[in-house]
Amino acid sequence: MRILKWRLRVTDNQSLMMPAGAKVLDVQMQGDNCCLWALCDEREPKEQRYFAIYGTGNPMPDTPGKYIATFQMGGGALVFHVFEHAG
Repeated sequence: MRILKWRLRVTDNQSLMMPAGAKVLDVQMQGDNCCLWALCDEREPKEQRYFAIYGTGNPMPDTPGKYIATFQMGGGALVFHVFEHAG
């Protein structure tokens, strides 16, 4: 098992190829990059996982998916919320 990192684009929807069963731990800014960390077994086959990012006050669906984390940009001027959904 290892903790691996992926960069997220700060955009509405995106997908990542991750080892099957990866447990998402957190999303935070690392320098200028939005990053997602997950506990993974790298031997597992890769699967596509889907994530959405919503800014505070912006419209979002009634069922956005599983909440992952909140992160801030611009010294706290921008606040975003990350959810994993079925795609």
